[in-house]
Amino acid sequence: MSVVASGAVSSFGKNRGRKWCGLPPLPLLLFWLSASAVAQPLITTMHRLSQTPIVSPQGSGWESAGTFNPAVTVYHGKVVMLYRAQDAVGTSRLGYAESSDGLHFTRLAEPVLSPEAEYEKDGGVEDPRLVKFGRTYYLTYTGYNKRDAQLCLATSRDLIHWQRQGVILPAYRGNWNVMWTKSGAILPKKIHGKYWMYFLGTSADKTDQTGLASSPDLLHWTEETATPVIPTRFGEMDGRVAEPGPSPVVTSQGIQLIYNAADAKLIYRTAAAVFDRKDPRKLTYRSSAPLLEPTLEWEKVGQVPNVIFVEGMVEFHGKRLFYYGAADKYVGVAEAGRP
Repeated sequence: MSVVASGAVSSFGKNRGRKWCGLPPLPLLLFWLSASAVAQPLITTMHRLSQTPIVSPQGSGWESAGTFNPAVTVYHGKVVMLYRAQDAVGTSRLGYAESSDGLHFTRLAEPVLSPEAEYEKDGGVEDPRLVKFGRTYYLTYTGYNKRDAQLCLATSRDLIHWQRQGVILPAYRGNWNVMWTKSGAILPKKIHGKYWMYFLGTSADKTDQTGLASSPDLLHWTEETATPVIPTRFGEMDGRVAEPGPSPVVTSQGIQLIYNAADAKLIYRTAAAVFDRKDPRKLTYRSSAPLLEPTLEWEKVGQVPNVIFVEGMVEFHGKRLFYYGAADKYVGVAEAGRP
């Protein structure tokens, strides 16, 4: 098993029964959603709450081809979902849906964020992630203009009306990234007086890996490391892609991040990583086996085959819920723990 970040990271299978990096030897680590560093129960399993999609394409307009890759939060006692919607020509917008039970969603008739800026036109706004500070929601998303994909930011107080803050990590720049930027997973609290964000870039070997940036104000971001903090692992489930999922959480056991892993065949699965809670650069644990992988027909067949892609996570009515895009066409939901 490879050595990554600033410490040796081994698979669970080679460390069974040992204490390692202060963490119990569980095959997968997941966690309660919390912004404070408190003790969190660990789980080893996840199960689907629905065997069918909870959001699907509809109509002939802006969400006719795909509805997938959602961000979620709790707002006024309901789960609010911002999902990526594609029309027949492939342009993406963000739709809004809400639910009283986390399973059955009512959608707004029109998108809440549509491509307008030059860095979004023709391609659209894609793959949102949400975090809240004070009364303000911060939405990271990919702006795509059919030439470049770049990590962007928008802010809102009500999750419907959004103010663009522009591109926060430009493409083709950085310490190791040579192509596009995507997937901004912002920590929900400051560490050492700074905000921190895990993001996706592409290294010179054409693999997509996770980097780390920091900011004094959530608007201006600077890379923190010379190399990826979650590199790909050749021949393993994350041999081609290691991409941040939802906003991570900070617990007494570390900064815990769900990430999306793809192998050489581009089969996307769900994985977990843990960083030192005093040093977001230092990777201390990562999964050796997937938490969730495509097995149902609608997870295996769609616009892109064999994809489970988690972007939303929320604690709701005592459950830890994970919302994912399936085959770049549908939205599914899973719960932490055994059925």
